[in-house]
Amino acid sequence: MKPAMSKWTSSLRPWLETRYARSSGPGGQHVNKVETRVTILFDFNACEFVTAWEKRRIRSRLHSRLSHDGRLRVSCQMHRSQRRNRVMAMERLIELLQQVTTKPKKRIATKPSARAKQRRLDDKKKRSAIKHERSRGIDHGG
Repeated sequence: MKPAMSKWTSSLRPWLETRYARSSGPGGQHVNKVETRVTILFDFNACEFVTAWEKRRIRSRLHSRLSHDGRLRVSCQMHRSQRRNRVMAMERLIELLQQVTTKPKKRIATKPSARAKQRRLDDKKKRSAIKHERSRGIDHGG
């Protein structure tokens, strides 16, 4: 799934650092000698596109993905190709940023209608009557 166009798809290059490492898992000799794992570090604190509110939200929501120096870290080692992992990591980064920085919709409190309240009370009365009828026939004495 491709992320939608947004301010995150604009040029973030000055604030990105890409690192490569050897992937783990199966793959034989290819995995052992080629650095296909991609880690992208995004310095959102220095980025001029990111507002103060968005920075706070990234820090609070994605704190487990922050590196020791405060940059947002996204890794991918899913594919055998470094290029495909780089594209996938970038898509993941953009998707994360879009999810976190989208303002949540305000919840509008609703009340049940008068008819719904009456229906609920009627159901409670019926249930109470059923239970009351059940207990009538049984002698609870000692």
